[in-house]
Amino acid sequence: MLLIAIIFAGCKKPYDPPAVGATNNYLVVEGVINSGSDSTIIKLSRTVKLSSNVIINPEQNAIVTVESDQNGVYPLAETARGCYTAAGLNLDNTRNYRLRIKTVSNQQYLSDFVPVKVTPPIDSIGFKVVNIGGTGIQIYANAHDPNNNTRYYRWDYDETWQFHSFYESQRVSNGRQIGQRTPAQMIYYCFGNTVSSNIVLGSSAKLKQDIIYQTPITTIASTSEKIETKYSILLRQYALTGEAFTFWQNLKNNTEQLGSIFDAQPSQINGNIHNLNNAAEPVIGYISVCTVQTKRVYITKDQLPPSWDTLYPYTCKQDSNYYYNPRNGENDVLLNLWRIPNDDIPTNQLFNGNDSIGYFSSTIGCVDCRLRGTTQQPAFWR
Repeated sequence: MLLIAIIFAGCKKPYDPPAVGATNNYLVVEGVINSGSDSTIIKLSRTVKLSSNVIINPEQNAIVTVESDQNGVYPLAETARGCYTAAGLNLDNTRNYRLRIKTVSNQQYLSDFVPVKVTPPIDSIGFKVVNIGGTGIQIYANAHDPNNNTRYYRWDYDETWQFHSFYESQRVSNGRQIGQRTPAQMIYYCFGNTVSSNIVLGSSAKLKQDIIYQTPITTIASTSEKIETKYSILLRQYALTGEAFTFWQNLKNNTEQLGSIFDAQPSQINGNIHNLNNAAEPVIGYISVCTVQTKRVYITKDQLPPSWDTLYPYTCKQDSNYYYNPRNGENDVLLNLWRIPNDDIPTNQLFNGNDSIGYFSSTIGCVDCRLRGTTQQPAFWR
């Protein structure tokens, strides 16, 4: 058996499928047409090879418009690279709408006309302690449509959290001497943020009533610094048509649920956007038209099990820096000033009784929270 295993191992050859090595740069369209008073944001980009160092390849300088089935036209302006925006459109919910895109290479893309879906409010957002690959919390959402008109839902979200460094630095160096930090110089507490990258869907199509109950949104490990102090999630809810739900479900299956022999085989993802110049060219994306409902909640440390501890991303220790080192008589504080702030940061004074005999210090990763966030508190934070 060992001999057979060695023979099979020696016969293995790397295989690069043609799709992986292809140089195609297909158009990717992200966003929804917001029929309400909030802004419509459409992001355009191009696909890149898996081996490419480029992470985002924005499609810039395009002409992007929303069109109604009564020849109404609503232009979008490029407000950032590949990001096209229009203020609240307040569209007529009885009409159908589509998206038109004209690129700088004179390629024209057009989505199908789709009806407006009115999204019901988010009833509530909650969380529960779970053990899914480790202890943590699972955040979930509840919603319902009393008119039974929605049935298909999608969510995405923004996460913001307050965290702190391993050590608090009360002291700061200007390269010549060490003094007390001012409130503006404090680097212990910071804020981090991220946007959702997973596809979250829900359906009540098989239920008598249009109710969404505790649909999982995301999970956070008990050791994550997201929940070490205070955490906030801004959830957005979208109503989908059945066709849009099928698109997102296929996309989710192809991108998040592959990898074992028991998973479903990849399927063709057909959106509702087409290249008018080349009907055979795939276009990645699906344009929906709906109102968007949002809700923000906060989770604080005192709401979680007291035994949970944050797993800090660095191994941290403090060094002692003496004015007069008892071993060799050197002035460690003066000698180490050149290392600050890039390699070492003073934390607190080192005392012998009531006398200051030097300073404690630690590496920047253990002291300066700005490596992973910002000290600027968000305007919405409370």
